[in-house]
Amino acid sequence: MQIQANGLRIEVDDQGPKDGPVVLLIMGLGMQLIAWPQALVQALTRRGFRVVRFDNRDIGLSQGFDAAGVPNIAAAGLRHWLHLPVRSPYSLADMARDALGVLDALGIGRAHVCGASMGGMIAQHLAASTPERVASLTLMMTSSGARSLPKPSWAVQRKLLSRPRGPGRDAAVDWVVHVLHAIGSPGYPADPVALRALALESVQRAWHPAGSARQLLAIVADGDRTPLLAHITAPTHIVHGADDPLLPPACARQLAQHIAGAQTDVIPGMGHDLPGALLERLAEGIAQTAARAGMSA
Repeated sequence: MQIQANGLRIEVDDQGPKDGPVVLLIMGLGMQLIAWPQALVQALTRRGFRVVRFDNRDIGLSQGFDAAGVPNIAAAGLRHWLHLPVRSPYSLADMARDALGVLDALGIGRAHVCGASMGGMIAQHLAASTPERVASLTLMMTSSGARSLPKPSWAVQRKLLSRPRGPGRDAAVDWVVHVLHAIGSPGYPADPVALRALALESVQRAWHPAGSARQLLAIVADGDRTPLLAHITAPTHIVHGADDPLLPPACARQLAQHIAGAQTDVIPGMGHDLPGALLERLAEGIAQTAARAGMSA
């Protein structure tokens, strides 16, 4: 369904008991709400949670920003490397206000917030700026953006910055499969048929690479969020793959060092995805963190 949140049209999926404690799921760069596996949603609703997923601005079925044009990511990366300011059409803080707007539109006062990758970066802003709205915080495979943290390999970066080999749906699906395979979990390899089905569903639902580029620009422009972390007061659970090729596990350790009372689950064999074999473990981590906040199901 479409709602108005922070002045934008935002696509939302709302499942589970309406009187249950809310888990708000915030997805990562270029990924739509369907990237949160339905099996994870069901694992949470079985535990009594109401689960809200949404498409971030500029992706999926939510409002786009095509009038802002397609950014030059290489130039933005060079400015960042030179410690020069990077301008973007919108910021991760704006996207955090979108998430807050989703809660407002649904009449939800407080939620257990879970963000993956870029979604975890947005969640850091949300938890630091409006702690009264975040009952607990789960940060999955994400980072503070500190410059001292290790970077992904050039091979992974090249794959992420590559483009489909041609026009049309099939080329787009091939590219999505290529990227998801590159960042996936070596210990929990995805079923090729299921991976291609997810890629096809994503492309058919909404294929919007320019929006992904603008989201990436917002990440680059955001810089180092370490100063925000001291303002996070919600019980925090950090989940990270020990074999994440995009954001190495040092990112999780650094977050834990700067968020008071944070608990960490670094999972061997996990990369930068949400393997089916780990979904119950991830759901239980969210539920246990909610219980620490005193708002369990």
